[in-house]
Amino acid sequence: MFPDPRDPHTSDPHTNDPRPDRHDGDTAGGRRPDRHDGQGGDRAGDRDRGQDPGGDALDAYSRVVADVARDLTPSVAGLRVRHRGREGAGSAVLFTGDGFLLTNAHVVGRATGGQAAFADGTTTPFTVVGTDPLSDLAVVRADPSAPEPAPLGDSDTLVVGQLVVAVGNPLGLAGSVTAGVVSALGRSLPTRSGSAVRIVEDVIQTDAALNPGNSGGALADWRGRVVGVNTAVAGIGVGLAVPVNATTRRIIGALMRDGRVRRAYLGVVAAPVPVPHHLRDHLGQQEALRVADVVPGSPADQAGLRRGDLVLAAAGAPVSQAQSLQRLMFAEAIGRPLPITVLRNGAMVDVIAQPVELTAENA
Repeated sequence: MFPDPRDPHTSDPHTNDPRPDRHDGDTAGGRRPDRHDGQGGDRAGDRDRGQDPGGDALDAYSRVVADVARDLTPSVAGLRVRHRGREGAGSAVLFTGDGFLLTNAHVVGRATGGQAAFADGTTTPFTVVGTDPLSDLAVVRADPSAPEPAPLGDSDTLVVGQLVVAVGNPLGLAGSVTAGVVSALGRSLPTRSGSAVRIVEDVIQTDAALNPGNSGGALADWRGRVVGVNTAVAGIGVGLAVPVNATTRRIIGALMRDGRVRRAYLGVVAAPVPVPHHLRDHLGQQEALRVADVVPGSPADQAGLRRGDLVLAAAGAPVSQAQSLQRLMFAEAIGRPLPITVLRNGAMVDVIAQPVELTAENA
């Protein structure tokens, strides 16, 4: 699981947003005015009056943050949940027009519902639609008359140093906004559900201040598109967010549709290792996965995978890290043949595994 932050059907499951695309064009669907229209002349006039150009740059930065805050804050709610006499709090972001909100699984825990409070003072009950502890994501649903939803973006477009804005409810303070930059990309965080462990990949690191209660809130780019779900504070100036990308959208869609995420199970424990130097050019890859253990009776065992095998490819794609296999272990892989190529005793060996569904029994 992620660190506890308290310690510091109507939507398309593929897009998770049934509304017309509001990201294209200068006005982002008419919701956000062009930040440059009508402002260039004013800035030029300021410079003509001898105003410090550096001050103008600061104003431009402030305008971007203020615009994002203005547009995004109404879509972010504070959540209060109660389960077995214990109360928890966090944030969530409304992302569809029919009341679906995205938050962290650790915010709602095992609760079935709670209260959502928006920045305009509106309070409405919500029900938990589905949770996925292995990605630390959850979807809840509130009154569909809630404020206008926030657009989902794509974290794959982020670059280190890019401006990001965090909106949430730290310490119960509704509509709190902080800004910073993308400090790093591609971080990995382990999550756990029972004995099952999954690596959340492409986690976003930011120096935007996150505090208890920010979990589940929005991390947005300069255009106000939600590119991450704030999930943890790893230290001073080190905030972490689950990315909003293609994999995340699949998870969100599954939660909206089924209330859970079905995953495939292979039954192999592996770790990345360098490919032997004399094979790198021939194979065209620098790393592969060394099989450390094979669960007896598992699909991997039945396919003939052995401890010490070097997994080079799966489903025709190179395998260089645990996430390479993990990306394949969604519902579509359950019960279907999965070709795997391994290097064993200097020879290339092809095996066919048939993953089964991940359950509490085989996790």
